[in-house]
Amino acid sequence: MALIEPEDFRLEKLQELRRLGIDPYGGRFPDTVPLQELVEGFQENEGRTVRAAGRIANLRAMGKASFLDIKDRTGRIQLFFQLDRIGEESFHVHQQLEPGDIVGVEGELTKTRTGEITIFVVTFEVLAKALLSPPEKWHGLRDQEIRYRRRYVDLFTNDEVKALFLKRADIIRAIREFLHARGYVEVETPMMQLIPGGAAARPFATHHNALDTDLYLRIATELHLKRLLVGGMEKVFEIGRVFRNEGISTQHNPEYTLLELYEAYGDYRTMMDLTEGLIAHLARDVCGSLALPFGEAQIDFSPPWPRKGFWELIEEHVGIRRGDAKAIRAKAEQIGLEGALTQDPDWLALHVLDKCVEDRLVGPVFIVDYPKSVCPLARAKPDDPELAERFELIVAGMELANAYTELNDPQEQEVRFRMQVGHEDERERIDRDFLRALACGMPPAGGIGIGIDRLVMALTDRASIREVILFPLLKPQEEPDEKGPTPQ
Repeated sequence: MALIEPEDFRLEKLQELRRLGIDPYGGRFPDTVPLQELVEGFQENEGRTVRAAGRIANLRAMGKASFLDIKDRTGRIQLFFQLDRIGEESFHVHQQLEPGDIVGVEGELTKTRTGEITIFVVTFEVLAKALLSPPEKWHGLRDQEIRYRRRYVDLFTNDEVKALFLKRADIIRAIREFLHARGYVEVETPMMQLIPGGAAARPFATHHNALDTDLYLRIATELHLKRLLVGGMEKVFEIGRVFRNEGISTQHNPEYTLLELYEAYGDYRTMMDLTEGLIAHLARDVCGSLALPFGEAQIDFSPPWPRKGFWELIEEHVGIRRGDAKAIRAKAEQIGLEGALTQDPDWLALHVLDKCVEDRLVGPVFIVDYPKSVCPLARAKPDDPELAERFELIVAGMELANAYTELNDPQEQEVRFRMQVGHEDERERIDRDFLRALACGMPPAGGIGIGIDRLVMALTDRASIREVILFPLLKPQEEPDEKGPTPQ
């Protein structure tokens, strides 16, 4: 039994095309003009012979003539097929076409009596015969689960979805241009690592057979990018996938796109200024406004953004002052955090902030000056050494960015790493080569990680991360007993 069962009437038309000697999966169709260009340039091209290609969106047969709409990446246009114009044999071939098929056409660009811009087809080629029907034209593909699983259908049936991912591409391109203009160099660092570092997260494990070595998919790019600071590359960034073997939610996907950058001789204030400038640029120049909707809220990205202390926010929203470990433990136990009575109170405070404060912040707002014990890679504040020079950027209740004044003292870094792993006999979990790099001398620096997927969510008013990832991870599902993506 075939893995995909073609629909009977489409299979019959496929067989008829082959009987006629027509290849239903044609090859190159050169010299086509994007459909939007044909529509916008109609006055200059009226009456000329043009070539175009696209997917059939709908078809209206009327005896000896028919109208078809085709779509490409830029737009859509109407086609007119007429028996007297293309001949009986070609008209019969055209009768084997259905919505979803891909065709290339050549004909005169003109208007119908109703004023619609149309290509009056003279010749055409079948470029791909679809064996499954697209969703019903008026409703498209609406079931969210099917949309994510069959993004290929979602894209060609829902114009707004395709526009969203084109916007995502524009955002990423604009990020690169912004950073290049400021002297940052884009680099690539390993995705497979012997020791996963740079974040507190569970990695995905794999194995390299030739070396008989266990490896891990990276959870961050931080430690390799800092090695480049040691090497004299003073302004570096990477946009790439990172992998965390953790839960799935509207804000979490196990693999996601991260922008991470470092600037020698800067600090976390440098990173705040850069972040404000970058995101305000994206909002204004890519998305069209510094004030953008998100759900029922309106987010104003106009700099400068508020900067609120970690403990200031906990006191404001939870009523617990800095240093009150008993109250933090009680609150952590109340909201169901495991180990509330035994864990370090600073770590519990971090979870309390996440659970009880961040959701209330529309932002953009920088949360600054975290407890040093929860920031193993950040420099302590000179005037308050129990706090670290770290910030998180919150927009619409989501953490979009995490930044530090980077710790560049190799001996202090080793102490922090040991505290993080918790056991002297787990030395293999400490990246000793990174400590060696720090011992060679790393300049003072600021560094930041920005989650691209959440950033796109915030800039395009999307409540789920699955909406902005082309192929989000989904729970495996047995294929339903059906012949096509039936609309829900």
